[in-house]
Amino acid sequence: MKCTNQVKAIRESKLMSKSELARKAGVSALTVDRIERGESCRLETKRKIILALGYSLDDKNKVFQD
Repeated sequence: MKCTNQVKAIRESKLMSKSELARKAGVSALTVDRIERGESCRLETKRKIILALGYSLDDKNKVFQD
């Protein structure tokens, strides 16, 4: 199942590298790469990414549209 998201666009707008986002979120850079390609991920991983990008969980639809 494809997971439409704005992770790459948001990360790039914040001048953040994949590895920096991965470190902040506590996930691997490979996981960030998979998410940016639209592969599905666990809810807990989405939560970590949203928070690491500086968004609140209430703003989850600005990051993930599924």
